[in-house]
Amino acid sequence: MKELAGDGVPVTVTCRVLKLARQPYYRWLERPVTDAEFEQAARANALFDAHLEDPEFGYRFLADEARSAGSGMADRTAWRICRDNRWWSVFGKKRGRTKKAGPPVHDDLVRRDFTTDGPNRLWLTDITEHATGEGKLYLCAVKDVFSKRIVGYSIDARMKSRLAVAALNNAVARRENVAGCVLHSDRGSQFRSRKFVQALDRHQITGSIGRVGAAGDNAAMESFFSLLQKNVLDRRAWATREELRIAIVTWIERTYHRRRRQASLGRLTPVEFETVMTTPALQAA
Repeated sequence: MKELAGDGVPVTVTCRVLKLARQPYYRWLERPVTDAEFEQAARANALFDAHLEDPEFGYRFLADEARSAGSGMADRTAWRICRDNRWWSVFGKKRGRTKKAGPPVHDDLVRRDFTTDGPNRLWLTDITEHATGEGKLYLCAVKDVFSKRIVGYSIDARMKSRLAVAALNNAVARRENVAGCVLHSDRGSQFRSRKFVQALDRHQITGSIGRVGAAGDNAAMESFFSLLQKNVLDRRAWATREELRIAIVTWIERTYHRRRRQASLGRLTPVEFETVMTTPALQAA
């Protein structure tokens, strides 16, 4: 219609032939992009920026990032925009874990009750592994149930008892006031070793071990490793152990701790949750 008007055809004639009203056309001339379309584009831009920076984020986390950047929207709106543009989270393959059970050195004090009312009262620990071009790399992490923060971890090329001891020492060094804390693990040999038990006693931490063949006894720790698997380990092939080590540390400290909001924490990140719920003396460095 605009082109016909430019060629000298009256708008009234064109509207009569096409059976269209003139007023909507004139409104469109004054404002080709409506407020709703502009707002939709702004939301899409905010979601795309968040997706470009962290491709592993799903639409809920992208919506959180967009809202924090000043572009408010409902999760359902974010899902629709992401669906239309095919901005999906990058997910890796599932990988099974095999464990050789051994005799327990502690009782199961947790019994699948992964709740606590304060920091440094209940920790979980486990070990995961991933292949690189140089061989396997092992990560032992310690997670505080209160804020879901990884309070300590250790990465090594060998899965020995020193891997678990180093992760425990790292957690204690970061948190300091840990006497009376319960540390729950599975029956891996590293957590049943004499060196690890001695380290628990030295730090006045009470050990707890799950049952044989009961993966749910440490499910809260496995959930973290599942995120790590999807967001880092299985994203691509890793040529060297150092390359993967840097990627793991970066994801834990930058993304998981400070950017990944969790529904169970009131849509706060682990660092934000601790800042809100604890005093500065209890917060990790």
